[in-house]
Amino acid sequence: MRFLLNFLTFTTSIFAVNGFAPSLASNTRLNLKLSATDSNNEPMTRRDVAIKSAAIAATGVLAGLSANVQGAIAEDGAEGRLIEFTVENLGGEEGQTGKVVMKLRKDWAPIGAERFEKLTEVGFWNEARSFRVLPGFIVQFGINGDPATQALWRKPIGDDAVKVSNKRGTVTFATAGANTRTTQIFFNTGNNVFLDKQGFSPIGEIVEGMDVIDKFYSGYGEGAPSGKGPNQGLVQAKGNEYLIKSFPKLSYFSSAKFI
Repeated sequence: MRFLLNFLTFTTSIFAVNGFAPSLASNTRLNLKLSATDSNNEPMTRRDVAIKSAAIAATGVLAGLSANVQGAIAEDGAEGRLIEFTVENLGGEEGQTGKVVMKLRKDWAPIGAERFEKLTEVGFWNEARSFRVLPGFIVQFGINGDPATQALWRKPIGDDAVKVSNKRGTVTFATAGANTRTTQIFFNTGNNVFLDKQGFSPIGEIVEGMDVIDKFYSGYGEGAPSGKGPNQGLVQAKGNEYLIKSFPKLSYFSSAKFI
């Protein structure tokens, strides 16, 4: 039951960035919403109906995974640039820091990996808050603290084929549908294989520091309007001015650099 409740929370708010609002369309295909920027979005079903729908849909998705999706992260030794993140406010406590190392995998998702690479090169992740943390599912970030900087990256990129499953430790772009990826990213902290059929293509993997990621502050819960966490529309409009004042415990990256 706990899994289903968490899964429901995930499915009612996990698709991403541009106000897209999908629904539970059938028993065999479940549209997921990785984030909600529209503060007018409302839950689409009652809790008990949605739990049952999510359970049925999850079963169908897991049963129908494509044979060309790998079942595990590629073996060690694969090529890819390494990025080191310095994380602040672990557990919501000032002064608690840690390191996370990510390996970019252009062989998995060349378009997405290239965008992430460019964002890293210009320091896009510096001071970016992890505004949506759902333990056992995802840690989501990728809205720059400066709205003017964020505006420079609104043009979406094309999709990559899903070559690798969204296992724990993979890194993936949030999306609002086909060809809508911009800057929002999530770390998979659970084995979220049901995302594979929805077109979520991992662009990299965490090679060091998953224990650090598990300490990202999650106390604010789901974002508005579904929960009491940050409203993504306000994050986009006001950046860190809004987040620091209203959600001071959020974990964030003080730096991200190639190593």
